[in-house]
Amino acid sequence: QVQLVESGGGLVQAGGSLRLSCAASGRTFSSYVMGWFRQAPGKEREFVAAISWSGGRTYYADSVKGRFTISRDNAKNTVYLQMNSLIPEDTAVYYCAADTGRYSSGSVYFDSKYEYWGQGTQVTVSS
Repeated sequence: QVQLVESGGGLVQAGGSLRLSCAASGRTFSSYVMGWFRQAPGKEREFVAAISWSGGRTYYADSVKGRFTISRDNAKNTVYLQMNSLIPEDTAVYYCAADTGRYSSGSVYFDSKYEYWGQGTQVTVSS
């Protein structure tokens, strides 16, 4: 069983920055692929970013590439999402997720690949 707890959301003006954190339980966190997804009101949940178990590979949605950075600290069982140059379209509930299965770079974009999810943290970007 893996528990995920997100933090760091809030209200920010357009052009501002936030850093989300996701603390994970589990002794084998360093073997998990970790992802961030988001869901805006009235929209489906969408992929934002993912990171391989070692942190050596990262993946981003086109809409956030160049603005967001995913990273992890395996010693702290934590994954981060640094969000810069925020725009109102980034407003959503952000979820972190853990994939404890076999690593496959082609599948990190799909929420069905992730077995465990956090409760979400709200990010609101005002114009």
